[in-house]
Amino acid sequence: MAAGSPQRGLPEKRRMRHDRHYVDELTQRMGEGIGRMVRITVITSNQDQPRSNLGDLSDLVNSIEVHGILEPLLVRKREGGQYELVSGERRFHAAMQAGLTEVPCIELEVSDEHALEIALIENLQREDLSAFEEAEGFQTLIGKYGYTHQQVAEAVGRSRVTITESLKILSIPPEIRSACRHADITAKGILLEIARVQDPKTMNELIRAIVEERLDRAALRELRKGDRSPGDEVEATPAIQENPSPKMRPFVWKYQPENKPFRVALSFATEKEPEPYEVIAALEELLAELRGNLSQS
Repeated sequence: MAAGSPQRGLPEKRRMRHDRHYVDELTQRMGEGIGRMVRITVITSNQDQPRSNLGDLSDLVNSIEVHGILEPLLVRKREGGQYELVSGERRFHAAMQAGLTEVPCIELEVSDEHALEIALIENLQREDLSAFEEAEGFQTLIGKYGYTHQQVAEAVGRSRVTITESLKILSIPPEIRSACRHADITAKGILLEIARVQDPKTMNELIRAIVEERLDRAALRELRKGDRSPGDEVEATPAIQENPSPKMRPFVWKYQPENKPFRVALSFATEKEPEPYEVIAALEELLAELRGNLSQS
């Protein structure tokens, strides 16, 4: 390992730190946390953690093996010398996979509902929660801790309308949610249109139309209201008479590295989902153009 020992999560010559974001915002009203190294075996996950899918941890594991954990986990003390994870679920599991025996932590004294607030805010600010995970987190604050929609909005920095809309997608039955995930339908606007349909059979028909016709929200709304039938072409407006084809959602490839201040997204206006080699070719072409511009500057 290039820096630090393989058992410790904090790199050598690096102070325990946290950037000015959700941690500072919340600890100002909850008390500043205490930084310490904590044995990984005494840390347990929070059952109210809004993230249900940790995703691929391989890149994060490799980063931790080389650089250690650059941002401490947030924990709170429990009985018997145990600690409960407040935020940093991916870092925690990646640290275990990397073979660390202890990790840098910020200890906070927070209630159950405030612990959930922090976990929600961390994930919301990083924009890596699915629409369903986000809505389930909001519902936990409401159902378990008695928050109103307005209080949830204030806690996570969203509008009340946004909270109410997010909660509507929870009316989608579990089997339909699974179908949405398999169809890669993740946009909340599209999910809201599906949620407004009461019949699961009709929901499935909408999902099939979204996949086969690449419908955007406007076209889906027309279909849901009965203004058109599945397979019908979307009528072109006078401004786009030369292109009477159905509305399509572009394929979007997204990448956001852990602990990096940037995201990459490529949009493919193609009839079918691009193959991995096509994504690589597009990235190589983009890099070549960037390098060319740099050499000319």
